[in-house]
Amino acid sequence: MILNFKNANIFYTDEGKGTAVVLIHGFLENSTMWDKIKLELIKKNRIITVDLLGHGKSDCLGYVHSMELFAETIDAVLKHLKIRKYILVGHSLGGYISLALAKINSTKIKGICLLNSTSYEDSEERKKLRTRANKMVKNNFENMVKLSISNLFHQENLAAFKNEINTVKKEALQTSLQGYIAAQEGMKLRSNSNAVLSENNFKKLLIIGEKDPVLDFETSLEEAKKTNSELVIFPDGHMSHIENTAKLITVLKDFLRRC
Repeated sequence: MILNFKNANIFYTDEGKGTAVVLIHGFLENSTMWDKIKLELIKKNRIITVDLLGHGKSDCLGYVHSMELFAETIDAVLKHLKIRKYILVGHSLGGYISLALAKINSTKIKGICLLNSTSYEDSEERKKLRTRANKMVKNNFENMVKLSISNLFHQENLAAFKNEINTVKKEALQTSLQGYIAAQEGMKLRSNSNAVLSENNFKKLLIIGEKDPVLDFETSLEEAKKTNSELVIFPDGHMSHIENTAKLITVLKDFLRRC
């Protein structure tokens, strides 16, 4: 389905009955990343997915997609569907957006799961990497995207998940150049959101990968403790929905039931 938001077309899906659960994909992904997970969660929940601005089948909206703008987009979809209370599950960038949404809608949220994500802002080093990537991607989009995807997995898993990784790369290449750059700029600008977790009473879950090449493991452990968030640790990388699918489904079912 398509919703027009500020003259941009936003693609979303709405399936199932029960507690509303919003699944928010990560950078260079789209709503199809949730297909296997959704098949299980939909049995007892109403599942909403949204293609983020500049990703999948959704348009771009300017040249900087801030976390607040992404959140406004999802809020518009939820208002259109007349959903008053919901649970958020956000992968990576999707986690940052979940936190931005919680800043404006905390009373509507029953729980937040940050999947391979964090409430911390970018380090100065990470900001520099994003700036460099945005310069390089203009001349070599396809190779940059493919390399970015490969680097998200625990390197020992590259052979075992070769087919899945190729599928993720194909989906990632649907992201527009403008969408790539605008999302990077938005992530670079995002602020620290520790307080969103520590100061709210909704259920909070961090799912992290012990070998995540993007997020520092020890920092994630400290974050969970600092924000009073439940913590689940998987043994692999940044792509838990692929590297640890069955375990993730079990953990999410339990979390949704308790929210």
